[in-house]
Amino acid sequence: MPEKIDFSKIRFLVVEANPLAAELMVDILAMVGAISIRKATDSDAAMRMMRDADVDIVITEWNLGGKSSGIDLVDFIRHSAQSPNRFLPVIMCTANSEQEDVVEARDKGVTEFLAKPFSVDGLYKRLVSIIARPRSFINSDTYFGPDRRRRQVPISFPDRRQKD
Repeated sequence: MPEKIDFSKIRFLVVEANPLAAELMVDILAMVGAISIRKATDSDAAMRMMRDADVDIVITEWNLGGKSSGIDLVDFIRHSAQSPNRFLPVIMCTANSEQEDVVEARDKGVTEFLAKPFSVDGLYKRLVSIIARPRSFINSDTYFGPDRRRRQVPISFPDRRQKD
């Protein structure tokens, strides 16, 4: 595992309908040093938990059973007036890993995408990315969420973009 991060002060919320998958995620987070880990089995419970207590990172499954999904949870986090933190990092950890699913999750504002089955190293790298190299947020008429651009490509013309 490349970079060393102290996960003991990070508050996680794992949103997973499958109890075995939820326990596996909790065990892996504990293995890398996480102490504060809460669990929710659906997006409604997750929304309540986020309003009641501070959360630093959400890890959610896409398919939560019930009437709402992990994508609905991301939509709540990014767009609802009741969202406690629109900038909250969200990892979508799911077996829905077709290209159109990844694109939909990205376009809804997911910070990182992790396809199941996943490795401990895969989860760790995404956590490190969120913590050590957070992406800036984009707020436009059609999108609010982390910058979706990953590649740093030099341009071959004068840069006329406005500076912050």
